[in-house]
Amino acid sequence: MVDARPATPDDAAEVVRLRGLMLAAVKGADPPPGPWQDVAREQLREWLAEPEPSMAAFVVDGPDGTLAACAVGTIERRLGGPDNPNGLTGYVFNVSTDPVHRRRGHSRACLTALLGWFHERGVRRIDLRASAAGRPLYRSLGFQETRDPAMRLALPPQAV
Repeated sequence: MVDARPATPDDAAEVVRLRGLMLAAVKGADPPPGPWQDVAREQLREWLAEPEPSMAAFVVDGPDGTLAACAVGTIERRLGGPDNPNGLTGYVFNVSTDPVHRRRGHSRACLTALLGWFHERGVRRIDLRASAAGRPLYRSLGFQETRDPAMRLALPPQAV
């Protein structure tokens, strides 16, 4: 059995490294290095240090001092509705396992720990976007595909 632990601010660099691996797997090419990595590391350090965080990350340590896997999630506050009365919605992202550690249950352990974190906070609806490779894991944990159409707007950066 693999045990995941809560990530700490000291894990930020490794979680961002795993994020790069996840982005490469989804997009088919390594993401270009750049300021996004520095910003992500600093944000993660800050968010993981909050006393009552609305974000959590769970990780599995690799034998070489790096992280083998991670799963990150946030809690969004929305207005309640008939199918989600308290309005709390979890969002899972950045589920990633280093290729040398795959097929050992690491992502499952991280995601299971994250789902427990959501449950302890009263979150009953959890969303994610799944890659083809991740779908079997998510389905095995009870996630179902939805009919909700996703849309996105990308605003331009603010002028400084």
